Amino acid sequence: MAFDIKNIPFSRYGSFLSVSYLKKRKGLEEGLYLRNIRGGDNNDGAVFKIDVLAENEVVPFESVLEPTSLELVSEHGSVKLVMGDVDNVCLSSENVGIRFTLVRHAYDNAFSRSDKSWQINVFSKKINFMTTVLEGDLTVDAPWNVNGCEKVIIDFLPSAKTNKMNGILEEFTITYKNKEFKQDFEVCHKKVKESFQSWQEKVLSTPKEYEKGTKQAAYITWSSMVREEGKLIRPAMYMSKNWMTNIWSWDHCFNAMALLKHQPELAWDQLMIFFENQDSTGMLPDFINDEFAYWNCTKPPIHGWTVLWMLDRSESISNNHLEEIYTPLSKWTNWYFKYRDYNKNGFPEYHHGNDSGWDNSTVFSEGIPIESPDLCAFLVLQMEALEKIAVRLEKDNEAEVWKQKQESLLEAFLDYFWKEDYFTAYVADQQVKTGDSLLLFMPIVLGKRLPKDILNNLVEGLKDESRFLTDNGLATESVSSTYYESDGYWRGPIWAPSTMLIIDGLYRAGEVGFASELSKRFCNMANKNGMAENFDAITGEGLRDRAFTWTSSVFLILANAYV
Repeated sequence: MAFDIKNIPFSRYGSFLSVSYLKKRKGLEEGLYLRNIRGGDNNDGAVFKIDVLAENEVVPFESVLEPTSLELVSEHGSVKLVMGDVDNVCLSSENVGIRFTLVRHAYDNAFSRSDKSWQINVFSKKINFMTTVLEGDLTVDAPWNVNGCEKVIIDFLPSAKTNKMNGILEEFTITYKNKEFKQDFEVCHKKVKESFQSWQEKVLSTPKEYEKGTKQAAYITWSSMVREEGKLIRPAMYMSKNWMTNIWSWDHCFNAMALLKHQPELAWDQLMIFFENQDSTGMLPDFINDEFAYWNCTKPPIHGWTVLWMLDRSESISNNHLEEIYTPLSKWTNWYFKYRDYNKNGFPEYHHGNDSGWDNSTVFSEGIPIESPDLCAFLVLQMEALEKIAVRLEKDNEAEVWKQKQESLLEAFLDYFWKEDYFTAYVADQQVKTGDSLLLFMPIVLGKRLPKDILNNLVEGLKDESRFLTDNGLATESVSSTYYESDGYWRGPIWAPSTMLIIDGLYRAGEVGFASELSKRFCNMANKNGMAENFDAITGEGLRDRAFTWTSSVFLILANAYV
């Protein structure tokens, strides 16, 4: 079960450390780097470049990435790295050494703590490291210059007697707590194996033909978890530890859904983490990480749909859980009508493509703000979820209010957005005419709540192989559109969230066969090409970030329950 380090990073559950292959850019050589992924994706987080040493010279190596270890193999010998705990990297080698070269910035420095340990203070990354050799030698080249070191190069070298090296690199942010290491490398490796094995046993089961994809999805979801820190007051699943090192306010829903069956409390953590960062007006941030929340846009309100999905499939959601989410979910719903309905016609707007999650969809080509039918569909479902929660909590009057609101919105939304045989969107009171986006089919999430003729029209459009349907699933822009791009983000590629939402809508509308077929196409593609951020709709090739958690989660959900 080996992965390609150029596509999938090396990390573990709970850690903010990640080893990734970075391409050359200004001030950075191409190669393997130990990264600190705190602070989001505005910076690649590169801390140390990693090289293999033979007789004190850098030598070529190949990387062998398995779920619990990374081995750097040269013709002279190999080095193995494991993350025995969330805050360290354990090292072991035979015949060769390993070099960590600091990606240096102002004030960065290193100093000796003993002949076996050096401390590195990385001002630029707000982190410190303690490097300790347990067997072998530690040599450091870190010449001091006024208020920092000119460079910092740390070499873990094998013992002259045994040709073996064992060492450890620990990260800390404030004060180092002295530790006495009595565990050898294999004990550290055993600990991380146990962690991954425990996670793997709780991953949703899938048909045997999806074994490859299931193993990859298990590793990506496990290794993308970070521990509670800063604004993250619950353990959180990042979208990736490659480049997308945040959580966005609809991505977390799909990850919660995949965790629900076997890890219900962790699933609830994923759902609630955004509501704990909710603004007093009710708005949810676009994304969060350990350091900050970002507010210039938000993401679509699929949280009610998520709650309904979870309530249908698990008895683990108690009344205490529902009490916890009821008020925040109400505020999130009301926010759209109070703050995002500028013309006061009862239909909230997206202020940017990013607000919809479909960043550059052709629906947004003619300007903003946009009144889009998917937004109202999601809000109808959110009101339905609030009605069900209110009933459970014996808030009968409030349940009746939510019921009336959803019925009124559904009736008005259909009258406003449905034009004979298609849904439309509006900008400045004019219908959007650009392109042919799958976004306008998203109201199918309403399932049987849609009139039969509308439902039939939507299904017929989705089955049209000259528009969206390909061998791999549903393209996000019609393949016949002049705006279609094979790697055009939301103008063509297949995405996990749009796939999941549409399949679930089809399933609940009684289109079980079609939903199953779409599930198979998506799962076959992901099983073959990996858990990428999105996929070429025609070839199925993985695009952009190649180690994405919502793709992993949707793959597991579909393979488990929909194929």
